[in-house]
Amino acid sequence: MLTRRTQIGVWTAAFLTSLVGVVNLLSAVTVSEWARVKWLKGIFPFEVRQGGHLFAALTGFFLLMLASNLLRRKRIAWLLTVGLLIVSIISHLLKGFDWEESLLSLVLLVQLLLMRDIFTAQSDRPSIAQGFRILIGALLFTLAYGTAGFFLVDLRHYDYNFTLTDALYQTLAMFFTEDNAGLVPRTRYGRFFANSIYLVGGVTLSSALIMLLRPVLLRGEPATPEERQRAKEIVKQYSRSSLAALTLLKDKAYYFSPSGRSVIAYVPKGRGAIALGDPIGPEDDRKEVIIGFQQFCQRNDWHPAFYQTLPDDLELYRALGFHTIKIGEEAIVDLKAFTLQGKAAQDMRSALNRMKKLGHEVKFYQPPISDQLLQELKPVSDEWLKMTQGSEKQFSLGWFYEDYLRDCEIAVVQAADGQISAFANLIPEYELNKTTIDMMRRRVEVEQGTMDFLFSSMFQHFKERGYDRFNLGLSALSGLGEKPQSPRLEKALNYLYEHLNQFYNFKGLHAFKEKYKPQWEPRFFIYPRRVALPEVVVALIRADSGDRLLDYLKPGE
Repeated sequence: MLTRRTQIGVWTAAFLTSLVGVVNLLSAVTVSEWARVKWLKGIFPFEVRQGGHLFAALTGFFLLMLASNLLRRKRIAWLLTVGLLIVSIISHLLKGFDWEESLLSLVLLVQLLLMRDIFTAQSDRPSIAQGFRILIGALLFTLAYGTAGFFLVDLRHYDYNFTLTDALYQTLAMFFTEDNAGLVPRTRYGRFFANSIYLVGGVTLSSALIMLLRPVLLRGEPATPEERQRAKEIVKQYSRSSLAALTLLKDKAYYFSPSGRSVIAYVPKGRGAIALGDPIGPEDDRKEVIIGFQQFCQRNDWHPAFYQTLPDDLELYRALGFHTIKIGEEAIVDLKAFTLQGKAAQDMRSALNRMKKLGHEVKFYQPPISDQLLQELKPVSDEWLKMTQGSEKQFSLGWFYEDYLRDCEIAVVQAADGQISAFANLIPEYELNKTTIDMMRRRVEVEQGTMDFLFSSMFQHFKERGYDRFNLGLSALSGLGEKPQSPRLEKALNYLYEHLNQFYNFKGLHAFKEKYKPQWEPRFFIYPRRVALPEVVVALIRADSGDRLLDYLKPGE
């Protein structure tokens, strides 16, 4: 972690970069002192001095864009800023011997050179190469665009009929002289074309800068087979979460602690690296793996975040500079206390007896699941997705991925005619006597009470097999902002819970789980700082939706 002194240094450098940018923009449009200009006239021609105004304006604009990237400690931003500050110093001296502005740029330049080892965040290497290609292409395209336009333009739009050489000179003059080499448009189209040269140049140059500053992107498979096997061994030994099996799915990348004893399963999207659950490993390695992950993310220009964590390590996260917010509660059914006897279980008992009388039964299939059964389950899954107008979610949920389902235990509701009407897959928690449900899907038209029949049968089945607890999964946004002392962000999420219920049926899903009388355990979202929250939320949505953002906005499972 950065020391307080270093953090202040980074913030100061970013602030001064913004200040120099503003000063450059103001200086570019300010008339220089006559005494200084008179002295410079004998040394530099008018075009050079006026070019100084233009370069001061350009450096000011780009320095403002780079300031926020210095806060990210981007190496490429540091290099570009150093280069622009050298140009800025020279520009101010050329346009009017404005040594005051040059001195301010020089002070910042010295500070950045002294802090060069702090700016270590990498940009995406392929994007850097692409950015330089775009930069060169932008310059050539803008030059060609302006030259062709001036050469082909009708005489009535300007006071001058351009030859090819004149057109090339005029295009260059648009960027290197303050008065555009005396160009005077005579028509609306003439003014439009002259302004369009700046627009084309600005858009293409900005695109190049964005490419140069992109965070590191993972391409291809997020993890090697060796990394997956190594992660699997750690998960089997140390996992204590319902998310354990999901950390081994193919969308996850892995960060291993310096000791090699702990692993963090994460998905990088944009500037967010979202870890699924807490780090997995021995407790005495927990702090080191979190710090290592922070540093690893900083080098890649990512914001580290942890989704759906247990409450056990909240103080450790906070001590390491993270913020925490409750995001919902997991429903855990105590199978030892579960019974279908008594008045409270009358509805479930009636549903179970009714389904049995109609010839329905629940069957349990052990892994490895056959291809034939998977083929029978696929139409049920497709109907469910179509009915809910949703799409397959990922990251914190499984999806209809045959390699994944083949290793799960699957419970199916089978009608008297042998057709499967509903199913659920169960995933191991790598924790003794506990199991978790993942997907639960049904056909559009099923007998009333089908899902109660499925769940009560699963509870009975696993209770008879000696299991103690059955995890029904996260009830999103439940139990938030209910106390006066609850954080404002938590109260805002409670507002969403109340007002988005008509679209996402949060309360309906919560009520469905509540009737099984579960124990509710809180789950949390861990994020680095409030200003990073929008970016990590977008990254979470992208990871959860598989980058299908529009599909994510539709009601799902």
